[in-house]
Amino acid sequence: MFQPRDQFPHRPRYAIEVGGTTLSAERALDIVRRQWPLIAAVVAGALALVLVYLIVATPMYTANARILMDTRQTQVLDKDSGTANALIDPGFVDSQVEILQSDDLLLSIVRRLKLTEDAEFNGSEPGLIPLVIGKVIGLFGSDGPPSKERVERGAVELLQKNLKVERVLTTYVLSMNYRSIDPNKAAKIANAIADAYIVGALEAKYQSTKRAGEWLQQRSAELREQATASDRAVQTFKAENNIVGTSRGLMSEQQLADANSQLVTARAATAEAKARLDRIEALLDKDLVQPTVTDALNNTVITRLRAQYLDLAAQYADWSSRYGKTHQAAINLSNRMEELRKAIADEVRRIADAYRSEYEIAKSRETSLDENLKNLVAQASSTSQAQVKLRDLESAADTYRNLYNNFLEKLQNATQNQSFPISEARIISTAVKPDKKSSPKTLLALAGGLLGGLCFGFGAAFTKELMSDVLRSPSDVEDQLGVKCLGVLPDIRPARASADHPEANVSSYVVEHPFSRFAETLRNIKVSIDVARLSREVKVIGILSSLPKEGKTTVAANFGHLTALTGHRTLLIDGDLHTRSLTRALAPHSKTGLVEALKDPRSFGYHIQRSKESGLDFLPSVVASRMVNSADVIASKAMADLLAVVREEYEYIVIDLAPVMPVTDAKAVSHLVDAMVYVIEWGRTSRNALQESMASSEGIQKKLLGAVLNRANPKMLKRIEAYKGSHYNSYYVEGA
Repeated sequence: MFQPRDQFPHRPRYAIEVGGTTLSAERALDIVRRQWPLIAAVVAGALALVLVYLIVATPMYTANARILMDTRQTQVLDKDSGTANALIDPGFVDSQVEILQSDDLLLSIVRRLKLTEDAEFNGSEPGLIPLVIGKVIGLFGSDGPPSKERVERGAVELLQKNLKVERVLTTYVLSMNYRSIDPNKAAKIANAIADAYIVGALEAKYQSTKRAGEWLQQRSAELREQATASDRAVQTFKAENNIVGTSRGLMSEQQLADANSQLVTARAATAEAKARLDRIEALLDKDLVQPTVTDALNNTVITRLRAQYLDLAAQYADWSSRYGKTHQAAINLSNRMEELRKAIADEVRRIADAYRSEYEIAKSRETSLDENLKNLVAQASSTSQAQVKLRDLESAADTYRNLYNNFLEKLQNATQNQSFPISEARIISTAVKPDKKSSPKTLLALAGGLLGGLCFGFGAAFTKELMSDVLRSPSDVEDQLGVKCLGVLPDIRPARASADHPEANVSSYVVEHPFSRFAETLRNIKVSIDVARLSREVKVIGILSSLPKEGKTTVAANFGHLTALTGHRTLLIDGDLHTRSLTRALAPHSKTGLVEALKDPRSFGYHIQRSKESGLDFLPSVVASRMVNSADVIASKAMADLLAVVREEYEYIVIDLAPVMPVTDAKAVSHLVDAMVYVIEWGRTSRNALQESMASSEGIQKKLLGAVLNRANPKMLKRIEAYKGSHYNSYYVEGA
């Protein structure tokens, strides 16, 4: 389903906010098209500077040597080295980079290769730029010929400047680049630095090993004496405190453990005897012939007596029931049962006496072992206190002994390393003579100059545009005013206009050039007015601008001619009572005009001037001098009456109004016009001026139909609109 275009306003697909201004891709391209001469000039300047640099720069050649940090070579004599120790700390590799660039190492190269006698290092044959700098410095005086130390210092600084040492990624390889004006010299110095580094590393290792060996030897002798004295102190202390050791530990500790074990066993035996005694004494108070008693004692004698008792009890029960309890036989059985009961009681008492004896013996043994354990604990406490001191002595003795053994082993290793030093670094790539220069790189310099020129050129162009306060594109107008830009009018002014009538040559441009872009843009304004007429009456159209000399008079005159040429009855009114530019251009010899028509609106026809070329009716403005109350005149009731009269006669009534900012005429008459078209001079009218003009009158804002950019540079316009294709301008016929 289609919808009106104004319901989905165009938004840039790619845009950013820069200082409150929306910078879209389209606008960026417009800026490039407008400012390409500036961009080209900056790029040309950058390339020129690069060419000058390439001409005056001295060619340099770079030689490369590589050194590997390899600890596996030192593993030959290092017995304690393992796989983990073979890994090099990255900080160590970075330290070697600094050593290769150190003053001492490079000073040895200067002296060995006699670089102070080389013209490159002593400054006897400087390049063009150093020569100029030296001459300038010489103007301010000199301290005389430099000393030997100063020359050497300068040579070292030049070596450091031309030497570049870096680690190759995360490897243990150091890449050393040296550049010079002589390719042979570059390779020679690079190899000399690598050799000096290896020799210096060996010498440093030899000296450090020698110093370490001397110190280790002295320290080992001291530790040997301290270890012997510590062992002697341990043995003396043991003898004084009766500390005797066995395979199971100290003798006192072994005795204490045995006594404690025996005491635990004795206490268990005592507890068992006491339990048996308590049990038997508890049974004495019970019926001894009960099964639970005999079963608890588990005694054969009691079991046999109880069996006899049970047999007699069975006979007694039988006879008592058969003959009665008073029968002699029953009485005899009862007596016999009593005897068995006493026998069982006697046996139980005998067992109780035996258990009591066992309990007393166990208790006595427990007491004896407890006293013995207390004595041993007291002895162990004394021994433990002595052991605290003994452990300190033994710890000191072990420490001295371990230190002595460790130092003795290190002394042996140091002696071996001193007699057979091995470096942790080796050269894996020697420097060779470079076959081509390393700098300046012509293609890279030109590419950098081109890229830098483009960056600075684009930066200058965008800065110029963004810092500019003028309007140059329809999007600028629409963003600023919030209304449609009805078109861009090219600058139609001739190179030399008449001094008396600067507008005379262009006020009827559309009559002479009906197929020009200027005419087509005015037709677009007319179409916009006609579209607005579909919803409301639009007959009176005011043409206004913010400032004088923006071309609104030319636009008003040509728009009037255009509508008249299309067959519409059109009236053009010079409403600028201050300058009367339109009157001077179209009817300079008029005697009467707008002011006279206001006195009698019905007689306006007597003051009309008609164009022979287009049939346009023109109401000029003829005043003897500038009017003080021009705003009151242009907005008076008489003006309203005049417009009411001419509305009945004409289809289009075009009024050339005074500019908004200098005077208030346009603001005052805004309620009498149906629509207004704002003329903005391309590349001249500022945003601030336009914003101030619009903010000063709400009436103008309500009546504003659209705006038009005027006096656009034709060449610049074609360049900006190049994206529209080469055939875009084929529809326009300029000068025909």
